[in-house]
Amino acid sequence: MSEVVATYLISDLSGDLEKKAEGIALGLTVGTWTNLPKLEQEQLQRHKGRVVNTKILQGADKGIVEIAYPAANFSADLPAILTTVFGKLSLDGKIKLVDLDILGSLRGRFPGPRFGIQGIRDSLQVEGRPLVMSIFKGVLGKDLSFLSAQLKEQALGGVDLVKDDEILFENDKTPFFKRITAGKEVLRQVWEVTGHRTLYAVNLTGKTFELRDKARRAAELGADALLFNVFSYGLDVLQALREDDEINIPLMAHPAFSGAITSSAVYGVSNPLLLGKLLRIAGADLSLFPSPYGSVAIPREDALGIKAALIEEAAEWKPAFPVPSAGIHPGMVPQLINDFGIDSVINAGGGVHGHPDGAKGGGQAFRQAVDAVLKGISLEEAAIEHEELKKALELWGGGKK
Repeated sequence: MSEVVATYLISDLSGDLEKKAEGIALGLTVGTWTNLPKLEQEQLQRHKGRVVNTKILQGADKGIVEIAYPAANFSADLPAILTTVFGKLSLDGKIKLVDLDILGSLRGRFPGPRFGIQGIRDSLQVEGRPLVMSIFKGVLGKDLSFLSAQLKEQALGGVDLVKDDEILFENDKTPFFKRITAGKEVLRQVWEVTGHRTLYAVNLTGKTFELRDKARRAAELGADALLFNVFSYGLDVLQALREDDEINIPLMAHPAFSGAITSSAVYGVSNPLLLGKLLRIAGADLSLFPSPYGSVAIPREDALGIKAALIEEAAEWKPAFPVPSAGIHPGMVPQLINDFGIDSVINAGGGVHGHPDGAKGGGQAFRQAVDAVLKGISLEEAAIEHEELKKALELWGGGKK
């Protein structure tokens, strides 16, 4: 049976939880039931919501409710599903959408990542370690020569991916298409000298109905990847980009604006669902999200839940890279690898650019930290032989253990 099972946390529980659950199941599907004639009940049976499970939490203050919605009720797209399971319900008191399970043939209607973890590894020819990513900083109002110089330093530092700042939009000094061509030339030069490949994710922005053609042109120009502020546009826009075969490049989803949806403990959507499962099924190859110990932290349980949703086994969808972000420096690498594993991306802005030796030194310090962890030696021990890592630890410390 094709259906979607939604899990809710109800935090203003009063009265009978099962009765509340039945009210939701009916209210979001057929509207009423017991007062319908038997014939009409039979006709509407395939459309009726079904209570799967209810559970009281913390005495009688909170409850978990699971409700199944028949696929016959909605078209096979995320806007229809989200409107069905949490449209008007999101306005009805302290209720949070915790999870969604898409079951049956409906799963095949969502593409998942085009490349996923292994596809990106293949393009970089990197196996057996987390990838390292850095971010352009301070480029607003600067020209292409400044951006190119910054990109070169990051690539020389050995980072695997560099992404635009999410607030770098179309502008006269660093136009979108020129960023692509200039970036390709810089990265080609670095590769010829060092043999190291770096991917550059350029920020895809503009009016929604212009995005497809802009992304197609980016792919034609040889863009390595696209950064996308998905929650400013919508999950269905991400899916449309993923499903266009002329946009045959990885998609990196940025979490900007997601905090307006996920931050409350009692309202909105859970982080693992929004930044993990939904981004993955819609087609993101990489998902950025706040780490549990950086400058913009989320609960560790949420961060690990995002990771799990991105990489858990699913026949229909490739795993996507988890990218814990915000306030990351080289001293945190042991904790990052412990929590997020080898199949993750270590993402840093200030932790690269703030290094005493600049972005090149910052990138080298991260790579040295990764190598040390994989060899089973402490960062302090590795710093004896690596000046860049030593300077990073002196500046930022060793992070969490």
